[in-house]
Amino acid sequence: MEILIVMALVLVVLYVVTIRPQRQRQQQQQTMIDAAGVGDDVLTQGGIYGTITQAEGDDIVVELGKGLEVHMTRRGIAAVLPPDEDEEEEEDADAEENGTEDEDDVLSAEMEPDDEASVSSDEEPVTSGADVDATPADRR
Repeated sequence: MEILIVMALVLVVLYVVTIRPQRQRQQQQQTMIDAAGVGDDVLTQGGIYGTITQAEGDDIVVELGKGLEVHMTRRGIAAVLPPDEDEEEEEDADAEENGTEDEDDVLSAEMEPDDEASVSSDEEPVTSGADVDATPADRR
């Protein structure tokens, strides 16, 4: 009897720790993909960025580049990207109004183009191997 109680507790813990969070992530992913509409920037399952230009049910048209459109299903979307360009423009406008600068802007302004790492004379230069004898003497 004790073994059944222990097994039941193990199954409950397994469900709470692994299965339930995974299902929640899948539901969030599906909700995000279903909510994608015209004008949204997306990342496809193949790792290609694009913008949705047409959407009808499960079929969508994604513009990958100027004049290059791909017809695909919503299942081909890996992620809907947030519109971060608009937020950056708003943050820059706020920073100019408040007189504050972004930390990245300050760091990039402080760096000069000729700030390069020096190489000591003890190190050997990296070669492409093009100057190495390419005869197949070791091959049989």
